[in-house]
Amino acid sequence: MHDLNPDARVSGSVRLDGEDIYAPAVDPVTIRHRIGMVFQRPNPFPKSIFENVTYGPRIHGERNRDVLMEICERSLRHAALWDEVKHRLDRSAIDLSGGQQQRLCIARCLAVDPEVLLMDEPASALDPIATSKIEDLIETLKKDFTVVIVTHSMQQAARISDFTSFFLLGELVESGTTSTMFTKPRDKRTEDYITGRFG
Repeated sequence: MHDLNPDARVSGSVRLDGEDIYAPAVDPVTIRHRIGMVFQRPNPFPKSIFENVTYGPRIHGERNRDVLMEICERSLRHAALWDEVKHRLDRSAIDLSGGQQQRLCIARCLAVDPEVLLMDEPASALDPIATSKIEDLIETLKKDFTVVIVTHSMQQAARISDFTSFFLLGELVESGTTSTMFTKPRDKRTEDYITGRFG
């Protein structure tokens, strides 16, 4: 996302299937195709619902309207939004509720068939009902995709994750299965955070 910013600095490495995605020979466009990103606040484009979902496939060269419609329906179904919007695909995405906008952004990611979905606090700006829908959706999506979520909600991490990593001030403190992390953390800092002694 920051490959065109000359002031951006990157240290360390991020590996996808063993390959550093920041290596000079790696094409950022290919990485964007393989890894989808859902931000904390919904960020639909000021376009129709259909145009939002099919934006990625169009960028990658798909022009066939029937194929784009199939991609749109499949992605919206996968994001549990199709039944709510199928009769108004030509309406502005900005008119959707916050929870619907977030699911639309997830559908937009899914439209290019990524391998990994990165989600930065995907429900923090939503009400409890919309949060529940997003969590149910993540439970479904993780059957077909690798889903990586950043959350400050211990309850959310315990509910929806299979593996948990605890970071403190930029340091990876520990990582393991969620059940182990929440019942038998190895590091006292993890235990202190989980039990609410700080944070």
